[in-house]
Amino acid sequence: MNIPMIRSMSIYIVAVLAANYTATWFMPLPLFGLVSVGTLIFGITFTQRDRVHRYGRKPVYLMIFLAAIGMVFESLFLGVEWRIIAASFIAIVLSETADTEVYQKLLRRSWMQRVIGSNLVSIPLDSVLFNVIAFAGVFKPGMLVAIIFGEIVAKFATGALAALWRSREERLPMQTAA
Repeated sequence: MNIPMIRSMSIYIVAVLAANYTATWFMPLPLFGLVSVGTLIFGITFTQRDRVHRYGRKPVYLMIFLAAIGMVFESLFLGVEWRIIAASFIAIVLSETADTEVYQKLLRRSWMQRVIGSNLVSIPLDSVLFNVIAFAGVFKPGMLVAIIFGEIVAKFATGALAALWRSREERLPMQTAA
């Protein structure tokens, strides 16, 4: 049993579920639009997922699958709206798949280059998909654009802080198995 991998997977799953639970709690960001509390939590998932990459694709996809199952239970037992769950599920499956494939192509690069490179694809994709699916028709287009912009900024900031905090991970051996 690989404790560091399980710890990273667990942090990812808990962060996804907490982000969904707080996805409709918004706060203004000066100059950057609006951001939900869930976004600040969700930014952690990008780096956690990148940490799990060291164990190969299969654990990453297992982690994403377990988070998706957790989302269904979250909706059933915590009352998280289905539009939030559907938006999160679709956004996670598509953006995390894109991130995983980009990250795997960057395996020979430094850990920070892998994180930044994969996040450049997954963060905007996740932000646009989630917000359009969850909030189209709920918010006016200008407000939706402000939310998407704020989320992209917040996710990059929280993801970067988590990556810098965990940059020592670069010194650990990588597994390059598919």
